[in-house]
Amino acid sequence: MTGSRNARILATGTAVPDRIVPNAYFDEILGENVSDWLEDNLTIRERRWLSDGESVADLVESAARSILSNAGVSPDELDLIIVSTDTPEYISPSTASVIQDRLGATGAGTFDLNAACAGFVTGIDMAAKYMQADSNYKYILVIGAYGMSRFLNLQDKKTVTLFADGASGVLLGCDDLGIGHLGGLLHTEGQYADWMGIYAGGVKTPVTPTVMENKDHLLKFVKKFPKELNPITWEKMVRKVVSYSDHELSQVKQIFFTQININSIQATMDALGLPMEKAQTVMSLYGYTGSACIPMALHEAHNQGKLERGDLIVFMGSGGGLAFACSAWIW
Repeated sequence: MTGSRNARILATGTAVPDRIVPNAYFDEILGENVSDWLEDNLTIRERRWLSDGESVADLVESAARSILSNAGVSPDELDLIIVSTDTPEYISPSTASVIQDRLGATGAGTFDLNAACAGFVTGIDMAAKYMQADSNYKYILVIGAYGMSRFLNLQDKKTVTLFADGASGVLLGCDDLGIGHLGGLLHTEGQYADWMGIYAGGVKTPVTPTVMENKDHLLKFVKKFPKELNPITWEKMVRKVVSYSDHELSQVKQIFFTQININSIQATMDALGLPMEKAQTVMSLYGYTGSACIPMALHEAHNQGKLERGDLIVFMGSGGGLAFACSAWIW
């Protein structure tokens, strides 16, 4: 999109809990050495978990204040706040409404969205289209948030060592030259909806003493996903979205992937014919932070000086559902 109203990324920001959980913690609670496998196969060395009394809204608020400070924009200038999370503060009302009040963003509308770990990319794609379609939207805050440590079974080796907490996002601003958002694509493989998730706490299965005793209110991997599923889908969607923008793959400066598996990222970059240094990763220090991980990687790349204005960047997210979202931007 050129020569027309568009959304552009103005600033980034991240917040993580102070509590650091090293791999050695799981060696102790699981009674076996999982540290070596986590580091050798997934590069994960440690992660952050919420402390007692700390909530996901605390992380979102901290990330939001950091983003606004980096942008030099005050809360009362915000027009919309979107929080992407599948670990919300409450089932209802939205986490975004809590944040609007805490920030004093009295002019902002709010909503949460749940596309699992594809949520942040879904959110920025939606926000960009708000801006393109409606001149009333000048500043939109989009934050991905994850408090999955609250939903982990400490004895489940398949989940407890991977998932972590954090919040991160961006402030989008209007660009009247059309620079910024280039295009996006959403895709879902709904046949996998019951393969991984938190399957109690909603209308279908309310939380009861029996549910709590059976730990059905906690995150479960029900079936093992085909390992080729993410790389195949990621490659296809990245190619398609870059083609929408009339750019070549070789022009991509960075691709920010869902940080669930370093091997899936490597396989996708190999399939795209791109070097691994064009795929920022953050899981070594933060574990898997769901809808927060992609903006966390963006924030880190920006702080490390890996991005310059005018660079072509791509976001590729996927998560439970299975939901996929891809979006291309000029930084």
